[in-house]
Amino acid sequence: MLSNISQFSPFTFFRRAHRRWLYGLMSLVMTVSVVVSTPQPGQAFPLIDLIFRGIQVIQLSSMSDSQEVTIGSQINNQLVRQQIRLYNNSSITNYVDRIGQGLVPYSDRPDIPYVFQVVEDNQINAFATMGGYVYVTTGLMRAADNEAQLASVVSHEIGHIAARHAVKQMRERAIAGGVLTAAGLDRSQAVNIGVELAISRPNSRQDELEADDKGLANLSRAGYAPGAMVAFMEKLLRQGGVPTVLSTHPATSTRIDRLNSIIDPATANVGAGLDEAAYRSQISALL
Repeated sequence: MLSNISQFSPFTFFRRAHRRWLYGLMSLVMTVSVVVSTPQPGQAFPLIDLIFRGIQVIQLSSMSDSQEVTIGSQINNQLVRQQIRLYNNSSITNYVDRIGQGLVPYSDRPDIPYVFQVVEDNQINAFATMGGYVYVTTGLMRAADNEAQLASVVSHEIGHIAARHAVKQMRERAIAGGVLTAAGLDRSQAVNIGVELAISRPNSRQDELEADDKGLANLSRAGYAPGAMVAFMEKLLRQGGVPTVLSTHPATSTRIDRLNSIIDPATANVGAGLDEAAYRSQISALL
């Protein structure tokens, strides 16, 4: 009788339960180890290795706004340290920032912070990085006839940010380079790719057309004359050669024709920003 009672004692019950729990845990660990260590296409390191090495990994397919802004800030810091020289004149910088911040509320993505900066460079160029960072060169500012033309370029770059083109391009570049893991992308690699993308401007035909559409709508909603976007492109083409800001696919003439088909001729030159004298006064430090 006593032996039967001891067989079902609380101690024996918990010992068996503990053993079953331990076996289950060991099985789970072995399963996870197999899944993690199984090679994946384009996987540079197993997930467990990334974790133990303390590498910060991000998922490009589900990157949050805060993550994008953080990485954009790191890309900007590296650009400023190694690739570009910011123009050191507060009146010019504040003027561009005022134009940009005035466009943001009318954009398709007004809920992230934007930073607008002027690059000291005679090339006619503008570009954007993820997280709200927009750059225009002093050469482009000199080339523009009025504020509406400058605003049209800024609104186009905001369009790229609104459509998250840089995130898509980063994913494509990471896959092509074989550095996108099953866990995601190493943050430091993401920053390096972001810098490379900012410099090389590899926007696709579809990306450029989408940024044109978003930029034109943004420009018009903000009260600028929409025809300024076309007028600036046409001016740059007449000057000969292909400025950096237009050295993308599709051809500028195609973009101009497409924009003209969207803009109502009756209101193309109706709106703010067309006063050339006022613009020259604002950028006098550059002249």
